[in-house]
Amino acid sequence: MIQVFSWPTPNGHKVHIMLEECGLPYQAIPVNIGTGDQFKPEFLKISPNNKIPVLVDPEGPDGQPIALFESGAILLYLASKTGRFLPSSDRAKFEVLQWLMFQMGGVGPMLGQAHHFRIYAPEKVEYAINRYTNEAKRLYGVMNRQLASQDFIAGPDYSIADMAIYPWLRSWQNQGIDWADYPSLREWFETISARPAVQRGIQVLADLRKPISGQKEHDILFGKTQYQNR
Repeated sequence: MIQVFSWPTPNGHKVHIMLEECGLPYQAIPVNIGTGDQFKPEFLKISPNNKIPVLVDPEGPDGQPIALFESGAILLYLASKTGRFLPSSDRAKFEVLQWLMFQMGGVGPMLGQAHHFRIYAPEKVEYAINRYTNEAKRLYGVMNRQLASQDFIAGPDYSIADMAIYPWLRSWQNQGIDWADYPSLREWFETISARPAVQRGIQVLADLRKPISGQKEHDILFGKTQYQNR
């Protein structure tokens, strides 16, 4: 059975959703990133970047086990394994891949920074708040225009690009977004939210996540603990 070492964050939810959409049997193993599970030696063996999620498939390529980190790579692997949610034609495939890269290189990092400086930063740095809130609004605008004339982010069909983007938009309020400014994107968001597999995916491990409760947890996630040599 596939194992996914994960936590209920946007990057974790991407993989949970894909597994639910594909109907693959899997075991979700919690890696509590607030208490430092991601720095344990056994986890670093499969995730050298000390990040979740990690997928371990005992029946990988050529029947041999494989461990994969990086959520985008995991989505591509599962699409290849199942033949689902990634088109077979080159043109349509690369349409999906460019939007997957858009999420990995833009939506995730920039919305994460907006969320951090607006909510978690111990000092409210106006420059940083404005910088990343404005970038969040720009990215939402790009997606809103893309969806003005089609049902899904990469074309007429639901794909791993939609799965990758969706979890990052669930915290739209914390990113300084007003849905009224992005009607096409909001309609897409509501469509994705209504999918049963998506609803199941975002509940995976959700009952384990708690609000950041103190300086120690903050240091683990954002501060000195994150940068210690290992």
